[in-house]
Order: sequence, then C-alpha cells, then structure tokens
Amino acid sequence: MGILYAPKSGKKTREDIARKAEDLMAKTKEEYEVSLKKSKKAYEAAVNCLKQFESSAKDKVVEIEGKLEELAERSKETIYDTKGRLKKSIDAGVEAFKEEIKKA
Repeated sequence: MGILYAPKSGKKTREDIARKAEDLMAKTKEEYEVSLKKSKKAYEAAVNCLKQFESSAKDKVVEIEGKLEELAERSKETIYDTKGRLKKSIDAGVEAFKEEIKKA
C-alpha cells in the first residue's frame, strides 16, 4: 500500500515493482535449484542405503540356506541312525522271543 501512495511517479513505481518481482523470481529459482540438488542427494543416499540393505539381506538368505541344508543333512543322518538302532532292537527282540519259545 505504501508503494502505491509514495510520492514517486507511476512509471517509477511500476519499474520498482517489476524489479522487485524479478528479484523475487531469481531468488525463487535459486532456492528451487538448491532444493533440487538436496533432493537428488537425498534420493541417491536412499538408493545406496537400499542397495546395501538388499546386499545384506541376500547374504543373510544365503547364510540361512546353508544352515538349513546342513540341518537337513544332520536330520537325515539322525533318522537313518535311529532307524538302524530300532531295526537292531526289533531284531534282538524277535530273537529273544524265538529263544523263549524254544525254551518253552
């Protein structure tokens, strides 16, 4: 309001307003460029972080797969050992039963 009622001529006032508008536009453009650069840096940092996370997750998956394979192999061995002992126990029981029948 003060500019409109200032003692300057209309032409001079319009020039001042145009100059201020250009200054504001230049500052806005500068701020936009700064914000754009910061956004790009933040985006790149986020992408790098996600790539590292992906790599770490893949490593963990490989590690877990290895442990599962090892556990599965040990489980198979345990089952076969248990199966063999059970068969021997049954065979011994059958033999003992046959011996008792022969005695009777």
